[in-house]
Amino acid sequence: MDIDFTFWLVVLVGVTGFVSLLDLAYFGPRRNAAAARYQQQAGDKVEPAMVETLKREPEWIEYPKAFFPVLAVVLILRSFLVEPFKIPSGSMLPTLEIGDYILVNKFAYGLRLPVLGTEVVQIGKPARGDVLVFRYPENPNINFIKRVVGVPGDKVRYEDKRLYINGELVEQRLDAQFPPSQPRVAIYNETLGNFHHETQVELHRNFQPPQEWDVPADSYLVFGDNRDNSRDSRFWGYVPDKLIVGKAFAIWMHMPSWVPSFSRNRLLTKDLDAD
Repeated sequence: MDIDFTFWLVVLVGVTGFVSLLDLAYFGPRRNAAAARYQQQAGDKVEPAMVETLKREPEWIEYPKAFFPVLAVVLILRSFLVEPFKIPSGSMLPTLEIGDYILVNKFAYGLRLPVLGTEVVQIGKPARGDVLVFRYPENPNINFIKRVVGVPGDKVRYEDKRLYINGELVEQRLDAQFPPSQPRVAIYNETLGNFHHETQVELHRNFQPPQEWDVPADSYLVFGDNRDNSRDSRFWGYVPDKLIVGKAFAIWMHMPSWVPSFSRNRLLTKDLDAD
């Protein structure tokens, strides 16, 4: 079952916040008033324990009030700053492996309302080469991660495992083939925009008929780096701007089993000027 964590986090923040506000405006003053009446009536026979009992918050108020600030901070961090994600599939090999934990910049493409995804403050837009996290157009409860290969206005063609953007062949360099004796998989270093990254193709996989796209406004064309094993825009179309979650920018942990590893920690794109 797919669970929309952000939706339920918003619900929890709303419920705990409502209880906290209700206690501040109504139940809290009533408890204080009851304690004050007791002190006035008891006079010199006031029992401090009774005063504390009258002022004490019931559990149904105490727990929501305790959790509200924590949940609110988590919601703010996840919605507007940085959110962690775990990679569940091999569609972004060799860039991302199953078990990688990545960090996603939530404000790189503007501040968006949680759950709704409505942009309230415009900051930037996805660029070619960005690793984009978005809500899957066919089931928005699921988060997908792919690489942006086409931005609004681009004419993109994919033919013989090669990418063409606006009539120009995207530059790529063969980095490796394996197994060495009878290569079946090739790793290329591909340049998109101002960055380069690795892609993977299966040499003996049947070549598909050429595909072309004219990327419409407020939409993006995305491919997996594992070009022959990725369910991406080639199958279900474009990513609308309203489904954007954020820009993945780093691997911060890898956990293939129960033991975490930090050997894969790195940024996800390499600036061409860094060569």
